[in-house]
Amino acid sequence: MQQSDSPARRHRENLATEMKAASRVTVIGMILDAFLGIIKIIAGTLFHSQALLVDGIHSFTDVASDIVVLGVMKVSRQEPDENHPYGHQRIETFGTLVLGSILIAVGAALAWENTLRLIEGGIDTVPEWPVLVAAGVSVVGKEWIFRYTRHIGQIIRSDLIIANAWHSRTDAFSSVVVLVSTAGAMLGLVWLDVLAAVVIAVIIIHIGWKFTWDSVQELVDTGLSPDDTEMLKTIARNTDGVLNVHELRSRRMAQDILLDIHLVVRPEISVSEGHQIGMQVVNGMRNALENIRDISFHIDAENDEDQFPPTEKQPSRAEVGRIIAEHLGEIPQRSRLRLHYLKNRLHLEIFLDEPDPDTVFTSENVRRQLESYPWFGSVRIWVAGS
Repeated sequence: MQQSDSPARRHRENLATEMKAASRVTVIGMILDAFLGIIKIIAGTLFHSQALLVDGIHSFTDVASDIVVLGVMKVSRQEPDENHPYGHQRIETFGTLVLGSILIAVGAALAWENTLRLIEGGIDTVPEWPVLVAAGVSVVGKEWIFRYTRHIGQIIRSDLIIANAWHSRTDAFSSVVVLVSTAGAMLGLVWLDVLAAVVIAVIIIHIGWKFTWDSVQELVDTGLSPDDTEMLKTIARNTDGVLNVHELRSRRMAQDILLDIHLVVRPEISVSEGHQIGMQVVNGMRNALENIRDISFHIDAENDEDQFPPTEKQPSRAEVGRIIAEHLGEIPQRSRLRLHYLKNRLHLEIFLDEPDPDTVFTSENVRRQLESYPWFGSVRIWVAGS
């Protein structure tokens, strides 16, 4: 395969493309957030709208989040290295956690301040019509950037970009609240403006909590849903050659899924056949969930979850060879020894290239010589041509 078509090269190109798209949409959003924030703070201050002023502060939290996103995306999209063999996507998760925490802090401070104003009363300033214009411009602008940012986030599979999109959507929601509250205040319900400021702050807290909780779930390695886990187990069980699946563990890293699975196969098959069965399971799972990044499979000859730890150390191939040579002599040349470690016992298969004229290597004789060993289970002798 040519280097230009290698998976590693394609991965690098994808990372570069994703980083470019994420940076472009974030910079566009940051410029729009700064523009709207300035308009809303000035209009809210000059035309007596506490709700629009809080909404303007909300827009500047979007600017802060955009800066966080730019920094985090640059680091999280780096290639895997020696210290981070699975990549750096968890940095994106941490960035989402920081972004959510910022939203909670800002929302809580604004909610507290405006709740106190409601309790104390004495609200006598009425918002003026320019507040409606500023809020309307904000609704249109933030709804557009929300849709654009979410679209890019879905394409590059970035929770951080999607989270930032929803942060923009909260700004659009809060501007709608400003529109309604300003109209009500101008009709005589002056307190609606401050109440709207509290509602906007609560919206900010709610979105921040969602981002924070989802990030914490990922950072503590929360697995896939029970439905997805059972679906993947079913795919494995239905794969030809798999007798059972006795363990499947999953975790997320940003949008990617990492899996560890134990597959029970027939104990007499070859290592290469067991590996091929595992690869068939991997292909089936990747077809079911496209964002699976890595699958580690372990081939088991038995369900070792139900077995007690061995009471005796099981001998290695070299040790078995020495024991057989001590009791029976060297195994004839061109003959093969196959070992099966099952249920805390060792089962032997000896493949003789030709019949043994001295009848040393017979099932009965080998069994008699080895049955005193606590690890011995059984023996079968196979003779070529018989």
